[in-house]
Parts: sequence; C-alpha cells; structure tokens
Amino acid sequence: MTITFVSNYINHHQIPFSDACYRELGEGYHFIETEPMEEERMAMGWGTEGSRLPYVRCFYEEEEECRKLILESDIAVFGWISREDLLDATDMIERRLKEGKPSLRLSERLYREGQWKAVSPRGLVKKYKDHTRFRKEAVCLLCAGAYVASDFRLVRAYPDKMLRFGYFPETRHYNETELESMKEKDGKVHIVWAGRFMPLKHPEFAVKIGEELSKEGKGFHIHMAGSGELESELKRQVEEKGLKEFFTFYGYTSPETVRRIMEKCHIHLFTSNHLEGWGAVVNEAMNSGCAVVANGEAGAVPFLIRHGENGFIYQGGSYEEFAKLVKELAARKELAVRLGKEAYRTITSLWNAEHAAGELIRFCREWVKEGRIAPAKEGPLSVAEVMASGRK
Repeated sequence: MTITFVSNYINHHQIPFSDACYRELGEGYHFIETEPMEEERMAMGWGTEGSRLPYVRCFYEEEEECRKLILESDIAVFGWISREDLLDATDMIERRLKEGKPSLRLSERLYREGQWKAVSPRGLVKKYKDHTRFRKEAVCLLCAGAYVASDFRLVRAYPDKMLRFGYFPETRHYNETELESMKEKDGKVHIVWAGRFMPLKHPEFAVKIGEELSKEGKGFHIHMAGSGELESELKRQVEEKGLKEFFTFYGYTSPETVRRIMEKCHIHLFTSNHLEGWGAVVNEAMNSGCAVVANGEAGAVPFLIRHGENGFIYQGGSYEEFAKLVKELAARKELAVRLGKEAYRTITSLWNAEHAAGELIRFCREWVKEGRIAPAKEGPLSVAEVMASGRK
C-alpha cells in the first residue's frame, strides 16, 4: 500500500498523522509540500520540523519525482493547493483515474461566508470541473469540518462518498492522577484562550467575560496565548477596565508553550465564528483535560464535542449563551472536571492521529483491493452527515 498526501505545506497539526502513517507504511507514505510556509506562521513556530521528516518531499525542489509519486501511488490525498498553475489536482486525479487509481480530496468548507455564494455561475463551473463531475468516479471526500458535507451537497458532489476527517495535533497521554495534578490549585479558575488575535476568532469575548467574572467576585485568571492585529486593543481594554491582575498576555509562543498553558487551565474558550474551518486548538485543549466552551459554528466543534457530555457548545456566536456556560463552569468545579476528563477520553480514544491514520489505511486497503467504500462506525472516516450550523 502506497499513499501520497499533497498539500501546501506540513505543519504541527498534520505531522502526528503523517508520522503515524509512516510508522505503518514506511517508504510507502509520502507528504508532498507544494510551497514554502508563510513567514507569519514560521514566526509562530509552525515550520520548524518539516524539512527533517523522512517522508516529506518538496514539489518546488523536485517536481519530476513528486509528480511520479502522485501518479503512481495506490492512493493520492489532495489537500489545499493554492498554486494550481504549478500543480493542478484535478488534472492529476483525471490522470490517475485513467490508470484505475482512486483518489481522495481533503477539504474545508466551500462557502464559509454563506451558501448563497453557490449561485455564482462562474463558481459552479469551477466546482463542476473540480468536484461534481467525479460524483460517480473513484474519488471520495474527506471533510475537514462538520459543515463541509452540506456545501458539497449543494454542488451535487461526492454523493455517499463524504467522510469525517479533520486535523490531528499531537496526542499526549496522562493517567488520571497526572491529569489532575497538572491543573492549577490556587483556588482560582484558570481559563485559556489561544489563537491569533483577529476578528473572526473573537478574542474580545475573553475580555468581556473577565469583566463580568470580576464584577461577580469570582476568583479567576485568564491566559491569552497568541498575538495579532487586535492585541493592542485587547490590552487597552483590559487596562481601562482595571483587569490587569486577572490577565496574562503571552504573545506569539511555540505550540509546546501553548500546550503547557492548556495543561494547567480548567476551562478553554473557543470563540471563532463560521469562518473558522476547523480549529485545532480544540483538539489540544480537550487533550489537555480542559472543559471547552466552543462556538458551534466552527468546523471542529460538532465533530469533537457532545454538548453537556465532553464540553459545552453555544450557538450562533451568541455572547449571552457563551457567558452563561462559562459562568456555570466557573461556579461548578466538579462539572468542569467531569467535562475535561471526558474531553480527554474523546481525543485519546477516537479523535487522534494514530486512530485516524489506522482508519485511513484500512479504508484505502479495502477500497483498492475490493473496490468497496467501507466507512468507519464513528470518528475519523465515518460517514459525514449533512448538517446545518447548530448543536450536534
């Protein structure tokens, strides 16, 4: 079995999955980067490992060898490729089909800004070329987000061939004692918000809830891990509201530092809106045993969180619902602990790189050898239901 994964570049959210594939397939697995990583993400510590990984090939350095791998592998997985002038995934899929070789597409949403965009004639022509015309061919879709299937149904692509997938950061394993001992025990509720400070991620929710918790006399501390265009404004608000003692701003930090912050916190705030394709910080926070309060509009949330069982979901970006849920967790420590433990189990037992790689390889072997599509029963590679934005 040979599998080649093609995408813009590899990052720390994809490396554990590729590592797991490589452990299983050895020289039968490759990841092809089509372009170098952007400087901003490099500054965030995202691009420090890729060039040293034995399975990574760079299309922009060894184009002929990479094209050969893509065409000859048993399975090719095509992720996001921004430079279609350099590598046209649709053309490669067509060439593979002529040789009887199946392919997988990995995609986030087509219409993040609204499905009304599906009426564009020019856009529909492009979607037909890239996706719809393969509806009866040996091409399946890996949905990196809960609302991806809904978008692709609109363009009548991949019927009965859409599967749950996502991003799989490093999974860490702790016993119950370790999980409990990592959490702060100073009597305060420790809350983490992590990501780039930009409008679609709504970091201002953290400041607003901090102000309300302060007025109610709660003992808490909010850890803001990240940086971005809104950083100076957020710091100004914190200072003006007299909240400096309740907040720590870390700036851009390494993924390792973010995980250490999560490990000591009790609650994680995930406030991104519908423009967030996935949101891998949710995986990381759940793996760290945090009780997550998450906006149901973001792609990862309906796949990973079961409301009231392993986290909380608020709907439609509602700050009022968000605040109510955060306050409930701040007031009920035992609830936060229970949700955090269940969140940890969800990641370590199901939504992790090892499990996803195993399911992908199983799926591909059955597809290639027997010609049948055999989805998993749950989690990665299970059937991606068509769902509208909302709690699931």
